[in-house]
Amino acid sequence: MKARARDRGASAVEFALVAPVLILMLLGIIAFGHAFHVQSVLSNAARDGVRVMALTDSPADARATTVSSAAPAANVSPSHITITPTSCSAAGTSGPGTATVTIRYPMELLGLGTPINLTGKGTMRCNG
Repeated sequence: MKARARDRGASAVEFALVAPVLILMLLGIIAFGHAFHVQSVLSNAARDGVRVMALTDSPADARATTVSSAAPAANVSPSHITITPTSCSAAGTSGPGTATVTIRYPMELLGLGTPINLTGKGTMRCNG
């Protein structure tokens, strides 16, 4: 009986040692999943924006489409978006050029202060 009384709090101590590691692993999985989701949204938004740019030759419409497409998951501002070239008509003189929309989005993981840069990129031939 004395051996059982001595082991009485062992499981509580073991749980106290393992619980922080499990919580950190869970938070890491959640942060990685969120970053993966935002990366996917940025790629889709860039694809939508470059499609508008290639078909309408309007950088303003392409930026607006890109921002609205990424809106629920990421707070993308027009300053995060780079469109090259600025006009599809000047893209290529020997044939149709390509338009590219690139989104560079800084995202903080778990509020740690140091953002990671996520990038979404879409490329499409001008004029469809």
